[in-house]
Amino acid sequence: MSDSKEPGRSAAGRRRWTLGDSGSLGRVMTAAVAIGVLATSRPADSRVWIVLGAALVTFLSGILLMRLRPRVALVLLGTVAVGGALLAGVRDSNALVLVLVSLTSVVVVDLRRSGIRVIVAVSIGVVAGFGASAWWFERSGLWFLTQVMWAAILLAFGVNRRQYEIQLERTQREQARAARLEERGRIARDLHDVLAHSLGGLSVQLEVAEGLLTERRDVDGALERVRRSRRLAVQGLAEARNAVAALRSDDVPELAATLRKLAEQHQADHGVAVRLTIDGTPSRREPGATVALLSAAREALTNAGKHAPGQPVDIELRYSGGVRLRVRNAGPTDGAGFGLAGMRERLALVGGTLTAGPDGDDWLVVAEVPDE
Repeated sequence: MSDSKEPGRSAAGRRRWTLGDSGSLGRVMTAAVAIGVLATSRPADSRVWIVLGAALVTFLSGILLMRLRPRVALVLLGTVAVGGALLAGVRDSNALVLVLVSLTSVVVVDLRRSGIRVIVAVSIGVVAGFGASAWWFERSGLWFLTQVMWAAILLAFGVNRRQYEIQLERTQREQARAARLEERGRIARDLHDVLAHSLGGLSVQLEVAEGLLTERRDVDGALERVRRSRRLAVQGLAEARNAVAALRSDDVPELAATLRKLAEQHQADHGVAVRLTIDGTPSRREPGATVALLSAAREALTNAGKHAPGQPVDIELRYSGGVRLRVRNAGPTDGAGFGLAGMRERLALVGGTLTAGPDGDDWLVVAEVPDE
């Protein structure tokens, strides 16, 4: 058995900012508005352009870091909001847009860390910035009140957006909890099925062994049946242990290491070459996904031993945009898909898929679970 690994991306490197994230579309639209409005500004002093450009870049950096580096994002967006308020008094600068879009973004940065104190602090800084700008650039009291009013309106809009995201996050947690409860019920039923199947097969093998001894005096045949019984018991215990671990959401075996043990066991039991390839960096998966993938691997190896005895087996485990397991064996394929229908259902419960069928002269089983 051979084993190869390639370095993969870290967990942090796989994290990405996409439109599928809650509120990401709103952030894209906010950035587009800020860019569009600032593009129409015509400040008399060319130096203001430099400050506006730096502020825009800081704002864009802040919204891009809202999920990955929330504290850094808070500092950047808060700085832009207060800085924009200080520049707002410059005629035709359109700096007010930076204040408004930054305020609405500050409100929703990392809901567990920003809190009301940060929002209040930034708001006070913005009001003070408007006041300083009105005094320095000789703006009227009405201008000052107008700027504050616009900031208050957009702040209220941001708070409403914050409440929407909180409710959406809560709904998603409830849906995930319901899905986990459903999966645990499924695992409990699987545990029952595993034990019933294993104990039933064990009983049959022992009965045959008894018949071989008492009726035919075939010690070698009876011994082989006993060995099969032992393998059935070991496999049944392993599947039961994995199902219980997933049900309790703890002590779930590590996927790559357990797959390596399965390959070694199959090679020893059947006397065939088993080549295992691990591509990418192994990572912990959700318990149900790990159990489903291991069950699919075990079923594929069992079928390979039954329907293609003496034939080599290739196993590939790839970590890239999820986890993909491929089990390929050469030789006859009749009946090799037996038992995989239940595996499809189990993988579907964790968002995965399973396909099995001829691939040239080989039989190929592919089980895949995408990243969450």
